[in-house]
Order: sequence, then C-alpha cells, then structure tokens
Amino acid sequence: MAAPPRKLVLPPISAAEPGTLYQQIVEGLTREVSEGRLAPGSPLPSFRNLAEDLMVSVITVKRAYEELERDGIIYRRQGLGTFVADAAHDRSREVKKQRAIALLRDAVREGTEAGLSAKDIARLLHSIMDNEGASRHATRR
Repeated sequence: MAAPPRKLVLPPISAAEPGTLYQQIVEGLTREVSEGRLAPGSPLPSFRNLAEDLMVSVITVKRAYEELERDGIIYRRQGLGTFVADAAHDRSREVKKQRAIALLRDAVREGTEAGLSAKDIARLLHSIMDNEGASRHATRR
C-alpha cells in the first residue's frame, strides 16, 4: 500500500504580506520545489483542497497553478491531477534567479536615486551577504 501524499506546507498566505495572494502561492510552491521538499512527479492538492487549506478562493489557486504551469514547474493531467514537473527544480531555480536579478536591478536604481555610488551599493551588498551568511551559519549550529 502506498504511503499517503505528504501534506503540502506553505507559509501563511495573507493580504497583509507583500505581493498578491496568488503570487504568494507561486513563490511558496517554487521555494518548496527549489529546496527539494517537492520532488518531480509529486502530486499537488486540487484547486479546491489547497484553497480550503490556505483559506483563499479557488480562483486564486487556479491562477497560481496556471502561472506555475506556464513556468514549467508543474503540469496538469485531465482526470489525474496536478504534479511537479520533471524539470521543475531547474525551472524553479531559474525563475528565482530571474526574480533576484530584477530585485537587484530595483535595488541599484533605488540606491542610485538615493545618491549612493556604485562602490557604496557594492559595499552594502557585500555587507548584507556577510550578515546573511553569518546568520545562516549561526542557525545551523
């Protein structure tokens, strides 16, 4: 007898958080895939079940799934359900990389508009990376 599917765990979805509700779902599922918690072929909850679990509308989940399918992270099979795509890990990492690039571009623009030089921005980035590395290292102990 097969083990029951692992319950999908996403961060709380909230209108108080940055981003639209569907985008929060997209980011949560993308993170689960890129960090290896959702393997290729893993079944995903139905629109209705995930909407109920997250306390959002079915339309919100449907929109998130449609975006994930466009990005090649999931696929749907009529009558069978929704599953993590075989290339999802690579695709999710690429999506995250493109998002990081866009955020860095925004940060550079904001820094420049605030009067920071390229060197100042680079120093800030290195400082943030050093602090992030130190805090990750401390939590692993």
